[in-house]
Amino acid sequence: MMSKFQSIKGFYDVLPELTPLWQKLESTATKVLHQYGYRNIRMPVVESTDLFVRSVGEHTDIVEKEMYSWTDALNGDRLTLRPEGTAGCVRAVV
Repeated sequence: MMSKFQSIKGFYDVLPELTPLWQKLESTATKVLHQYGYRNIRMPVVESTDLFVRSVGEHTDIVEKEMYSWTDALNGDRLTLRPEGTAGCVRAVV
């Protein structure tokens, strides 16, 4: 039986049998990139909602329709599942 939910066109699951191949590809690419001065950065998957509101505007389709946001029950902070990495990367290095 085919699942009701399928991956988006052009996106694929990497299942266990192919994971070693992808890990080798990623490892090789990382080594080459490091030779040219590339340094990796990893930002949190969850950021303050204000970070995205400030970068794209409060009343935009991105903020109003395309972001998954919620209020942290512990401290009342507005949090957002990071929709892309630009704002978080800038926050991390500025």
